[in-house]
Amino acid sequence: MKIIAFPGSPRINGNSDLLLTETLKAIKEEGHIITLYRPYKMNFSPCISCNCCSKTGICVINDDMTEVYNSIREADRFIISSPVYFFSLPAGLKALIDRCQCLWVEKYLLKKKIQGGPYGRKGLLILVSALKKENIFKCCDLTVTAFLNSISVPKHNILTCEGIDEKGEIINHPDLLKDACEAGKKLVSYQ
Repeated sequence: MKIIAFPGSPRINGNSDLLLTETLKAIKEEGHIITLYRPYKMNFSPCISCNCCSKTGICVINDDMTEVYNSIREADRFIISSPVYFFSLPAGLKALIDRCQCLWVEKYLLKKKIQGGPYGRKGLLILVSALKKENIFKCCDLTVTAFLNSISVPKHNILTCEGIDEKGEIINHPDLLKDACEAGKKLVSYQ
């Protein structure tokens, strides 16, 4: 199976990053191919709303996103791991998602749905919030759901963690780390 992971945090070894590491450990043990795209380490422009993709489904900007588009078409599983910033996703991750407008066009306007391979296409969303507030994860989930639907991922699971703020604090919550590992195993199960 081919897995793509999008760590949304600019903070390496932050809480969402550590949860992603636990998730990927379970997946690596099974021998799956994992590709990581860290938006903050990539060189890409945000979507400029030029609308050039509306006729072809191809983005005219040639940057690191070209590789991402190809990987998205070939992958079976998708993981988005992120902290919550102001009830939403961090700017780098959101910019990467926005640049997938061409894939939205491809599916919904040009009617060229990305076909799933023999394993189908599934996703996992991991969110960490310092706040404990009602609906703290709602905007993030809506954004990721729209993104995943656009790339023909019909369903995804969500792992959420509230009240986790200081860098690395998640390691004091072995139950959450275990949940992340289990979420990884479930993601690559053949059911």
